[in-house]
Amino acid sequence: MRGICMLEPVPAGEGSTTLAPIRVSVVIPTIGRVELLRACLDSLAACDPGADEIVVIDQSGGDEIAELVSRYRESGARAVRSDERGVAIARNLGLRTAANDAVLMTDDDCTVAPDWVATGARLMSDDPRLIVSGRVLPVGDEENVPSTNPRDYTGTLACGALYTNNVALNRAEVLELGGFDEAFETAEDNDLCYRWLTSGRRLVYEPSLVVWHHDWRSPEQMRRLYASYWRGQGALYAKHLAAGDGRMAKLAARDVYWGARALAARALGRRDAWTNRGRGMLRGLPVGLARYLVGRARARRAGP
Repeated sequence: MRGICMLEPVPAGEGSTTLAPIRVSVVIPTIGRVELLRACLDSLAACDPGADEIVVIDQSGGDEIAELVSRYRESGARAVRSDERGVAIARNLGLRTAANDAVLMTDDDCTVAPDWVATGARLMSDDPRLIVSGRVLPVGDEENVPSTNPRDYTGTLACGALYTNNVALNRAEVLELGGFDEAFETAEDNDLCYRWLTSGRRLVYEPSLVVWHHDWRSPEQMRRLYASYWRGQGALYAKHLAAGDGRMAKLAARDVYWGARALAARALGRRDAWTNRGRGMLRGLPVGLARYLVGRARARRAGP
């Protein structure tokens, strides 16, 4: 790792003290959600100490995001244009262009705690072969804010322990492992999580690393989102099972069990911690499995 600088106080005016920026990079993918991104950048600008750079990967195709980001130059923000679409593509581009090996990631619909940068830097300072996934709190209807069921997955084999809207990682280590799989529509974070853990690296959940995930989607957008999540999960299962990794069968069976249980609970009008797990499963899972296997067969026929 290229190091974490000392947190030395720098005068910021009479009667106040701010801290020098920390040598970490923040990576944020976005695709045109200007007002959400503005709130995210405002929260990062309020961090004390802040990061010495904020890399916004802009896949919107226009100029509005770049104009917004330019207003946060004093906070170290810069926009990097990506003409290709896809969240895995955006995350990899952010990792490749980051100036520091210590990287914090969040999404444009999240806001971060004032100590988020300092906490992430501290957690990453001792072990570069570590991914730290933090606490994600919902703002709005919790049912419409996915990925808010964090657990401590230390010492387990899992594919759902990495929350890329609140994560601290080492860019060199992640890129050495191949980065995020850009063939994935969604679940690229679950795929990286599985590959990371099966490679023998560490992944821990740390509740002191906090972001808030904001509710903004309509009911129809939520239905499409959960279906896309399950398409991604289907591709994840197919990828590793096709590679001969029998361990994925157990994880897939467990996920489908909980998904079916959640569907039954919803049908009965019940809500619990697993209520959202089954949303979109019937629409998305078979499609994701089929798409991956068909794509793999086509690639084989096409040859090298």
